Amino acid sequence: MKAADIQHYLRPGVLQLTALPPLSVYVHLPWCLKKCPYCDFNSHEMAPAQMPQQRYLDALQADLEAALPLVWGRPIQSVFIGGGTPSLFSPEAIDSLIGSLRARLMLSADCEITLEANPGTFERDRFRAFRAAGVTRLSVGVQSFNDTALQRLGRVHDRAQAIAAVEEAAQAFDTFNLDIMYALPGQTLEALRQDMAMALSLGPPHISIYHLTIEPNTYFAKHPPVLVADDEAYAMLDLLTELTGAAGLNRYEVSAYARDGHRCRHNLNYWQFGDYLGLGAGAHSKLSFAHRVVRQTRYRDPKLYMEQALAGQCLAQDEEIGRADLAFEFMLNALRLKDGFALAQFGQRTGLPVTTITQALERAERRGLLWRDLARVAPTEKGFDFLNDLQALFLPGGVATS
Repeated sequence: MKAADIQHYLRPGVLQLTALPPLSVYVHLPWCLKKCPYCDFNSHEMAPAQMPQQRYLDALQADLEAALPLVWGRPIQSVFIGGGTPSLFSPEAIDSLIGSLRARLMLSADCEITLEANPGTFERDRFRAFRAAGVTRLSVGVQSFNDTALQRLGRVHDRAQAIAAVEEAAQAFDTFNLDIMYALPGQTLEALRQDMAMALSLGPPHISIYHLTIEPNTYFAKHPPVLVADDEAYAMLDLLTELTGAAGLNRYEVSAYARDGHRCRHNLNYWQFGDYLGLGAGAHSKLSFAHRVVRQTRYRDPKLYMEQALAGQCLAQDEEIGRADLAFEFMLNALRLKDGFALAQFGQRTGLPVTTITQALERAERRGLLWRDLARVAPTEKGFDFLNDLQALFLPGGVATS
């Protein structure tokens, strides 16, 4: 599918956005050394020597150039290079990628540029080379510091490699993130405490903590492990909140904990229903125009994506978000934030009047799931714990669409 002409997106419509939201860029690098049994991301096993790095970079450049008319002149506040395992790409390739973005987009002076990296692809001074290439923030996929847990998760690194990688990240970057998982097969509360003690001793300014879930079309879906019971998982979450808080990391989103000044700007833009241009195999975009909000999806298979991008036709889907769905999509994201959102932002980002969600807000407030005043809405502690129930109140049919 070829992107529509810019005039197609600018034609009159039912929405009236008074201003465009902040814009971020996501770049997907789809290859991994090994597919983890829990992973449902668009990632594909391949040895680094076999990866078509230059052809893929050429495809990304063609993808970006085709998309430029849709975002021309808009400043970019953040770039996130995810995967897959982007750190499999050479520092020279990452330098070339960031240079290509800078040459074609207006990156803000303080643009946050994050690169995902795994300890299993770590080698001394590699992270420093990524920093020299223009990366400002590293996200290290540790998941656990327990060798048994790492083996059960199918990770290619061990505890010693994880520690070495995080120490190198701390030396090379002013800010970085650790990904940690909990409620792992066979994990006890004490094992989690030891895991977090190790993580926090390394001084990360940001930690993303995820409950292991079984996703469709994964190895674990076909061969499910014995999972931690729900009451034990809740106790683990309480422990995580206690330990991170004591270490000066405040929970600002359902899965994100950060020191002051180290919140992830890229993810905040997602949660605040900002715009993002997705480049790469399977990447998603959400772009706003004066009278509509659209979503795009690139072809998922890396080989097909490269062929189509180089031919100027990498879009598998390009569709307008229906008016009836906008309120739910906004609330699905914004309610993940502990501080919630400004009511004025709802109208700015959706083009809808606040009256669209008034009844759903009242229902949520009566159930004790959120609080609000004349300017702001945020989940209560109960709403944070039962987020799915809170978000479901804003499903299409539960809010006004007229």
